[in-house]
Amino acid sequence: MTDADEELVRALHEEHAGALFGYVLSLTGDRAEAQDVVQETLLRAWRHPGAMDPASGSNRAWLFTVARRLVIDQRRSARARRESVRAQVPDSSVVDESEQVLQQWVVAQALERLSPEHRAVLRECYFRGRSVAEASRALGVPAGTVKSRTHYALMNLRLALQEMGVSRR
Repeated sequence: MTDADEELVRALHEEHAGALFGYVLSLTGDRAEAQDVVQETLLRAWRHPGAMDPASGSNRAWLFTVARRLVIDQRRSARARRESVRAQVPDSSVVDESEQVLQQWVVAQALERLSPEHRAVLRECYFRGRSVAEASRALGVPAGTVKSRTHYALMNLRLALQEMGVSRR
């Protein structure tokens, strides 16, 4: 590597590496892969100094085009399908949803023990996420009634859950 070549690579790195890294990172989403692509892009610029001639156009545009093509080539290659380097090892544990299903069943059973009015107000306010005013309009009762029914519905739901053996944690 001659002094002129070394100076070219150094100048390209200082002027374009930061922007190039940000661009490639936005394409890949992986810091290690982005660093590899930037390094390969600058290596290709060094191998083809004629492409870096200011008379032929913007150096940055050429570098970004090379980097984008490298990312595309990596995605298409068989290597990208076989192996994937990640900064963190993915969690391979299987989530056991049986506890959540059991809790949903217990709550549904406790709701069945409530009066239809109490179930209706809980359905509107908690399950549908409506405000007191919206629940009032949907149920056709005053807002104060929605508030008091919600209070007593939650109190009765807590009692029903306690009768079923569910304790607060």
